[in-house]
Amino acid sequence: MGRFALLLLLAFASFQALCFAADDDTVFYDSFDEPFDGRWIVSDKDDYKGVWKHSKSEGHDDYGLLVSEKARKYAIVKELNEPVSLKDGSTVLQFETRFQNGLECGGAYLKYLRPQEAGWKAKEFDNESPYSIMFGPDKCGATNKVHFILKHKNPKSGEYVEHHLKYPPSVPSDKLTHVYTAILKPDNEVRILIDGEEKKKANFLSADDFEPPLIPAKTIPDPDDKKPEDWDERAKIPDPNAVKPDDWDEDAPMEIEDEEAVKPEGWLDDEPEEIDDPEATKPEDWDDEEDGEWEAPKIDNPKCETAPGCGEWKRPMKMNPAYKGKWSAPLIDNPNYKGIWKPQEIPNPDYFELDKPDFEPIAAVGIEIWTMQDGILFDNILIAKNDKVAESYRETTWKPKFEVEKEKQKAEDESTDSDGLSAVQKKVFDVLYKVADIPFLSEYKLQILDLIEKAEKQPNITIGVIVSILVIMLTVLFRLLFGGKKQPKVENKPEVAETSNNQSTSGEKAEEEEEEEEKEGTAAPPRRRRRDT
Repeated sequence: MGRFALLLLLAFASFQALCFAADDDTVFYDSFDEPFDGRWIVSDKDDYKGVWKHSKSEGHDDYGLLVSEKARKYAIVKELNEPVSLKDGSTVLQFETRFQNGLECGGAYLKYLRPQEAGWKAKEFDNESPYSIMFGPDKCGATNKVHFILKHKNPKSGEYVEHHLKYPPSVPSDKLTHVYTAILKPDNEVRILIDGEEKKKANFLSADDFEPPLIPAKTIPDPDDKKPEDWDERAKIPDPNAVKPDDWDEDAPMEIEDEEAVKPEGWLDDEPEEIDDPEATKPEDWDDEEDGEWEAPKIDNPKCETAPGCGEWKRPMKMNPAYKGKWSAPLIDNPNYKGIWKPQEIPNPDYFELDKPDFEPIAAVGIEIWTMQDGILFDNILIAKNDKVAESYRETTWKPKFEVEKEKQKAEDESTDSDGLSAVQKKVFDVLYKVADIPFLSEYKLQILDLIEKAEKQPNITIGVIVSILVIMLTVLFRLLFGGKKQPKVENKPEVAETSNNQSTSGEKAEEEEEEEEKEGTAAPPRRRRRDT
């Protein structure tokens, strides 16, 4: 009995120590169990008309911060008790979001703002408010990514530059609650987790991981350098000694009549191809003075259906064997060719060396988004100095909800009719989204995502989409293995703006596409035939 009591006491002490550690390492946490009024400040800016609500997550008793209206801009901010330094040890940024009505076009990311001395006020929070880090999902058109953007100050120029994580993970495509985690390590590493699973690892100082790189290039093209007037970039030139052959006829037509052609037997020369519809009658409301003289609509002449043809017969055209087209001199190597001119490189005046990023402190957490969907729910926003704390919150706050939602989704999948997506198809799409994140397919990512989204809307083309993606993968692998110098570029629609500065453009684009679809889906009514008087 005494031994059991000792073990119980030790377990209790360990639990207490873990709780105290969690409290010490938790910088900020909001579960939204209580209404946000008085704690979070809604922007007074005129552009932000979206209404935030304190609402339950569908199917749960758990509350969150809800985006309640479609096609609106939203802005809300929570100031921290004191700024958080990102330079000391590890820092973990974590939050949950759920797209209860799906997400076709909109953002669901957080902005971690610099102190107000940087030039912003809570009541005036907008897309210009200076942030240190922007993190979270964004999806619209060709954009489908979990952003991680660091705003870093160049010590030489004093300019703040947005540095975007390259090849970020895609946004989960379902309506379940997902938890997004960014872990900033003291060794310059950043890890992006979705639902506790690592999706991306990067180094802040690596040019391969951020665009543009935090450390600028040592040299840049000289902006004052000019191409010499006698610089010849033509690799080939017309042969100046070439002469057009005497028998070259530039005026010969490309096609000529086939003199050997014979009119088919039974051709009806006197029958027109179309005739007046004998069953058509003049509408009762036809007014000759207003509408002109009425004409019956035309139909195909039924006599021509059994004959080789109707109307005047003409010999068909054939290719002219004497055709050569416009003569031009053959190309030869240019003896004066100097290559493609480039300006000379000079030392970059904004270059600097860096051992660690010069992170700006975080003084507030803000949500500033534009979205076409409502039903976006934010919950359990956490800033911690220990990734074990974030893991603990995932296990206790996110995972139970997710498991319930997943079971419900599984039941719905099993009862899905033939027109919907089967559970197998959903698993296939999950795999395809992971394929889109493979680095060597980065140039094709937008094309692959577009194919996946089409298949989700039209399940019957899923097999075709899988084949298309396999062709893309095999093409890239073939070029990589057999000496291709670089992957061919795939033409895509311009990507939607990375930051919220251009989100209104995304909205206008979405509205224009909807209007275009309405136009295409509405057939023009048939018009009455008339003869102008």
